Formats: sequence, C-alpha cells, structure tokens
Amino acid sequence: MIIRISSRLKQAVKATPPYEAQRTRILATSGPYAWIRHPQYAGFVLVLFGFLLQWPTLLTLGMFPFLVVMYWRLARFEERQAIAEHGGEYERYMRDVPGFIPRFLGPPADKARP
Repeated sequence: MIIRISSRLKQAVKATPPYEAQRTRILATSGPYAWIRHPQYAGFVLVLFGFLLQWPTLLTLGMFPFLVVMYWRLARFEERQAIAEHGGEYERYMRDVPGFIPRFLGPPADKARP
C-alpha cells in the first residue's frame, strides 16, 4: 500500500509543469504558472502572513517584512537568470503573466497566447 501511494506521488510530481520544464529546459507556462510567475513564493508569503496573524509576536512582526523582501529579491535574481537562458520568450512571459498577484479577470496566459 505504501509503495503504491509513493509511486502515485512520484508520477504526479513528474507530471507537473516545473518538473517537465526543468527536465526538457523549456519554460513552465501552464498550470499555476499561467496565472502567476512565482506561485511557490506567493504561497510562502501567504503562509508567513498567516503566521503573523496567528502569532503576532515581535519575532514574526520583524521576520515577515524581511522574508518578503528576501523572496522578492530571489525572484528577481531567478528572472535575470531566466532571461539570460530563454531571452525574449521569458520577457514576453513576464509581460503577460504577473509576478506575485494573479489577475483574476480574463483567461490565464497559456490560454491567451496564440
């Protein structure tokens, strides 16, 4: 039973856009990446905000802005790397897809592109 579950989880991970894109060296622009360029970082910031609401201490109050800025800087660094690797294709993706806050009006970017 455990082996079956782990096998299914491994198959699910292999089917995700980031895994396939990394394996084939193409951009991940489908799934959550059609709505937002940095879904993992945005989710992490939401979790941090939840911690801030749940445990409003001096530590969480001080760490929240620090970590938000650090993840924003990390995202910018990774975008520079993606531009160096993918050039104009990533610049078009940046123009079409917001970085951290998804647009809820209109189709996602993978449906809007020809």
